[in-house]
Amino acid sequence: MSDQLKKELSDEVKMCAERCNECGACVKRCAFLQRYGTPREIALGYLEMGDRMPFECSLCGLCTEVCPEGADPAALLLELRRDAVTRGVGDLKEHRPLLAYERRGTSRTFTLHGLPKGCERVFFPGCALAGTRSSRVEELYALLKGQEPTLGIVLDCCSSPSRSLGREEEFSRVFIDLRESLLKEGVKEVLVACPNCYKIFKEYGGGLSVKSIYEELASLPSPKGSLEGDILVTIHDPCVMRSDPKAGDTVRQMLKSNGVRVEEMRSSGRRTLCCGEGGNAGAIAPEFSRAWGERRAEEAGGRHIVTYCAGCANYLAPFSRTSHILDLYLDPEATLTGKFKAARAPLTYLNRLRLKRRLRKELLGARISEREAPIISPPPKPGKRASGIKLLIFIAFITAALILAKAAGVGEYLKEEHLRQAIESYGVLAPLAYIFLYSIAPPLMLPGLPITVVGGVLFGPLWGAIYVTIGANIGANIAFLIARYFARGWVEEKLAGGKLSRLDEQVGSSGWKVVALTRLVPLFPFNLLNYAFGLTKIPWAKYALTSLICMTPGVIAYVTFSSSLLDLVKGKVSPELLIGIALVAAVSLIPFLYKRAKARGDKEEI
Repeated sequence: MSDQLKKELSDEVKMCAERCNECGACVKRCAFLQRYGTPREIALGYLEMGDRMPFECSLCGLCTEVCPEGADPAALLLELRRDAVTRGVGDLKEHRPLLAYERRGTSRTFTLHGLPKGCERVFFPGCALAGTRSSRVEELYALLKGQEPTLGIVLDCCSSPSRSLGREEEFSRVFIDLRESLLKEGVKEVLVACPNCYKIFKEYGGGLSVKSIYEELASLPSPKGSLEGDILVTIHDPCVMRSDPKAGDTVRQMLKSNGVRVEEMRSSGRRTLCCGEGGNAGAIAPEFSRAWGERRAEEAGGRHIVTYCAGCANYLAPFSRTSHILDLYLDPEATLTGKFKAARAPLTYLNRLRLKRRLRKELLGARISEREAPIISPPPKPGKRASGIKLLIFIAFITAALILAKAAGVGEYLKEEHLRQAIESYGVLAPLAYIFLYSIAPPLMLPGLPITVVGGVLFGPLWGAIYVTIGANIGANIAFLIARYFARGWVEEKLAGGKLSRLDEQVGSSGWKVVALTRLVPLFPFNLLNYAFGLTKIPWAKYALTSLICMTPGVIAYVTFSSSLLDLVKGKVSPELLIGIALVAAVSLIPFLYKRAKARGDKEEI
């Protein structure tokens, strides 16, 4: 633990211990404090409360707001989180999904910096809004750009999760990289839609000024005009904005100017409640998070909740009818009738990719850039026991899939005679049936050779090679995309050593050439390679194209050989058989030639 962190923790402990008079004003409002005691009791006894205790607090700051003596319990709990991380006991498995979410948000795959010529201001929608309401982001950007043609847009992550989880070093490194990148590109002001992004840019933005997008919208005419009828809503202010009411005041102004009647909840503004999602406390103490959500719904009293935080809107939705202000602003009819539904994971990732693709097309002539590589390092590798459990779970999953496949008769269908009968029964649809069968084999880790052999027997050397190529490449890409978007966090932990780690390093330095080499030289089993490459930094398009080209020689060789098997059974030696044998022999020599060339190169280096 650094001397600075020690001092900050010591200062917060001292302040809470000295200032807290145990009046109970904060305790009666918070389930967390009702379990652990007053801020003074926590300051004096935190060593006996366990390392997980600080992570059960939502860090909403309500305790700090209501303290009559000026104590800051929220700051103390954040320092305790930082202390736990620096001591190596704060990397909790329950936080891994959120950290993986953040890691994807700063990756090259999901980031986009689009800056038109002369751009000095950018719209920064944040992760949650871009995923749950990508169409809103696109519509809003078009609206703003109509007023300011040089306005840019940045799809990126402010790394607020790392900060709230006490991972100060990671947060500083990643956010500073983002900040310096924007400053280098000539950006002077960031328009944010997310309250967490607002807080991060305001506290750490340095030379960047920050402004809530709602302040900007308040100065523009409503795109839908004034709403008709008696529309009643109540406002949920995100807890991170309790000390900066400007955005909340603007949202209220926007609603009222559009004919919407606003009634306040008992706890609003500076004394607003947490929605329940704050500080990722729900991952450790879901009962505390539920308590916040239930209390918020109780205060709403059946009224339609409107908030200006996408995270709050998503979390509160199961407790009470909740909408984002942009839903009401851009599509009031669908919002008020309940027809609009925000996207949920994993569709949020797909929405972000679609948004990025559409913006790329729209930003003609603009400077386009992405994060070169994920900057956030993965969480420290768990202990051997945790790793072993995860490995067993993964093996159990694969085993279960294979057992189910066998129970469904897939194993029998992999036998050549059964495959042929099954595929021939489809008639003109046989090629499609064959391609479908081949495409599901790689993701299920099923052997492809028997399916390849049948392709040659059924369809001959030409069409057999075409169908095998299509099916094998579809399957390889499915496995690649599954690994990249749904299993990345788990496999990154496995890249610490061994062949997978070396593969990751080689791809980082040589890119597509490694894909080409491993497709021609079987260093790993084919199915494992598909997943392994999904965990490296290679762009999907390069992987797909290189795989297609470099898998073709082997496909042609084995399909040509297979197409002659029926003639061979009849005692006939066909030209296809001789050509096939020659091609298979040539392909089989590639690993041998590669090893000799590599050995010769190593000797020359010595």
